[in-house]
Amino acid sequence: MGIPPRVLTVAGSDSGGGAGIQADLKTMLALGVHGMSVLTAVTAQNSRGVQGAWELPAEAVRAQFRSVVDDIGVQAVKTGMLASAELVETVAGLLAEIGARFGAPVVVDPVGVSKHGDALLAASALDAVRTKLLPAATVATPNLDEVAWLTGVRVRAESDLRRAADAVLSYGPRWALIKGGHLAGDAVDLLTDGTEEHWLRAVRHDNRHTHGTGCTLASAIAARLARGRSVPEAVADAKDYVTGAIAAGFPLGGGIGPVDHGWRFRDHQD
Repeated sequence: MGIPPRVLTVAGSDSGGGAGIQADLKTMLALGVHGMSVLTAVTAQNSRGVQGAWELPAEAVRAQFRSVVDDIGVQAVKTGMLASAELVETVAGLLAEIGARFGAPVVVDPVGVSKHGDALLAASALDAVRTKLLPAATVATPNLDEVAWLTGVRVRAESDLRRAADAVLSYGPRWALIKGGHLAGDAVDLLTDGTEEHWLRAVRHDNRHTHGTGCTLASAIAARLARGRSVPEAVADAKDYVTGAIAAGFPLGGGIGPVDHGWRFRDHQD
């Protein structure tokens, strides 16, 4: 039996199972890679929002990383909720090691707030994200709120996406994927390295149950990169996967339900 590609997620836990580490591992399973995790924070979270969040000590993050990487190795990494400036700097240092040892691509989802508007990263961490984390990214995947937080650029129309991408690229990632899902009309994203441009469009599904969309997309990109796809191929494949997951998103609890990470398997169930 062949060994599947190994993908590491460095992120927080969502106790409701729709986003965070839980969404990452479901996505990785669905896309045929072996998911591994370094937990950075624990949240008390459900379909209505985040009721509490507790970051782990940097020592615990480093220990998890050492356990996984030194024994199992890694072929791609995805980062999500990092909670504080100390953890951002800790993780950025670990990512530099992964690049040197394995040459593994890194997908950075610069998580700032939850879908419900709850803060998931300390305001004091902004400089560390800009100067430490983004330069380590093969692909950075900010949504429009995160673009504004990182760069000050406010995207109000599709024509603003290129300016937003240039601003994100100025902090050092090789590629920027600017997610335009909050704009009106079709769901359009711009992927660029400053030279190539790839515009990705999908029909917008009328479904409010979209919790975990950003985590799922970033994890899907990492999974495809681990399987040897180029960045444009990986992002296009991931966009197709998350579009299907959004279409199949389902109600859970009394608020916003999750996307369906297993939507491709539903037709095969009894």
